[in-house]
Amino acid sequence: MLVVFLGGGAGGVAVAGAGAGALRQRGAPAPAGSVYRSHLVLDRLLPELRASSASRPHPLMTPQNKKSGKRWAPCITKKLRRSELPPSNGFLIIEANGGLNQQRISICDAVAVASLLNATLVTPAFHLNSVWRDSSKFGDIFDEDHFIGSLRKYIRVVKKLPEDAFVNFDHNISMIPNMRTKAFSSESYYLQKVLPKLLELGAVRIAPFSNRLAHSVPPNIQALRCFANYEALRFSEPIRMLGTNMVDRMIKMSSLTGGKYISVHLRFEEDMLAFSCCIYDGGWRESIEMENARERSWRGKFHRPGRVINPEANRRNGKCPLTPLEVGKFAPAAMLLSWNDAAGHGIWQYYLPLCCLW
Repeated sequence: MLVVFLGGGAGGVAVAGAGAGALRQRGAPAPAGSVYRSHLVLDRLLPELRASSASRPHPLMTPQNKKSGKRWAPCITKKLRRSELPPSNGFLIIEANGGLNQQRISICDAVAVASLLNATLVTPAFHLNSVWRDSSKFGDIFDEDHFIGSLRKYIRVVKKLPEDAFVNFDHNISMIPNMRTKAFSSESYYLQKVLPKLLELGAVRIAPFSNRLAHSVPPNIQALRCFANYEALRFSEPIRMLGTNMVDRMIKMSSLTGGKYISVHLRFEEDMLAFSCCIYDGGWRESIEMENARERSWRGKFHRPGRVINPEANRRNGKCPLTPLEVGKFAPAAMLLSWNDAAGHGIWQYYLPLCCLW
């Protein structure tokens, strides 16, 4: 049984299912950091913001609770095992679903899985997303030849399934068995469940493939996953040229800051907000809109028996998407904003406070 109460503001309580444990009772004070209050902070600081000048530190830019720590080092520096590739066990075909970020992660995971299985990877196909409706192929987005060449010492990659293998499946990709792999499957799962099928048939397909490999994998496999992301994957030449032109323009437009700029994709959009199960300050209208969005996209996933959803815990644990207002607190006045299509999702009002900040 799933009990749902989505109250906005300071009076909101948790959303919980059976076994959720002790959750805050209605009327009890909310733990620190569990309720969205950024809009109230803005109201309190706005007079000081408007009175601030170049000679005074911006009240939202003053660092608090500085912490020192070790510098992060790229995981790609870890050694990759290079040895002569043994004969391939067969072909691995995956379908990268989701947006560009999810597709990129899927490609990197596919490289890692191909290495685990000693399989030949067919350059991934992209799922035609119901939201984006983008029919781009791998070579439209990424430099396919660079991808194949960069990985040649670690795994085999081909642009398409060879004819002698394709004919075994009547030239029909849907005839290749689709291994319905669970999310974040372990190394042992692929070796025990997928590899035998690969050896038997010579090819396997995994669709969808988003988040189908566990985060925890052997160091050499993780290094290869990083290598795929930071070295093997680069955008196609038209996209790289467009990016170069955009960067040049932003540098020229940032002359007051010596050519320094920050470009932010706010990504404060309906699907992400609904999936996060976080509560903001929209009250019951927000609750209904987000619940409808979850049902449209995930059809009962959030109402399965035993499912526990705790918006306050999500916020305390840093799992709630930042509003444009919160992003603006960290961004300098020279920030160049991309307003994308958020207004179409009925949440455009969250963007308006940026006009007050900058």
